[in-house]
Amino acid sequence: MAEPTDVTILLERISEGDGKAPEELLPLVYGELRRLAHSYLKNERSDHTLQATALVHEAYLRLVDWEKVSWQNRAHFFAVAAQVMRRILVDHAREKRAQKRDFGQKMSLDEAISFPSKKGREVDLLGLDDALEKLAAFDPVQSRIVELRFFGGLTIEETAHSLKISPATVKREWTVAKTWLHREIGGPNRSD
Repeated sequence: MAEPTDVTILLERISEGDGKAPEELLPLVYGELRRLAHSYLKNERSDHTLQATALVHEAYLRLVDWEKVSWQNRAHFFAVAAQVMRRILVDHAREKRAQKRDFGQKMSLDEAISFPSKKGREVDLLGLDDALEKLAAFDPVQSRIVELRFFGGLTIEETAHSLKISPATVKREWTVAKTWLHREIGGPNRSD
């Protein structure tokens, strides 16, 4: 893993318009981006057509192509990477659903947002995205915590640092958000 200061320096250079910085940054962040992509895709259906390498490359191209982004640090970069990867996966699921006219891509919720009585239950990725959009409408912090923890794979401490809140607040909000998502996505009145 690269030193956070090395990554931050390169991100600052990208923000300043240094055209060589993205090439220097990729080797430093590639392993961690690949780990993130692999963790997302391990929860996807086995017949998912998007591979981890393609997800990393697409996300990286979108991240370093942003003009006038003022990268704060390594944590900021990976928090945005989590958002970008989520968007790519949701866009991919929408495209597949449009092609197949089925119920969309399914993914298994990991232990982070598991259903106590139905471990490994598959959830429609688009349904999860819709639920996160609803959550963001009335509690943006909880939505970001779910995004960073579930899609970004960040720890409680990394999430707290990224959002500039205490780890205790992250733990509390994470618990409430998981309960809300459980009801929203997997409640007894929800049809599959």
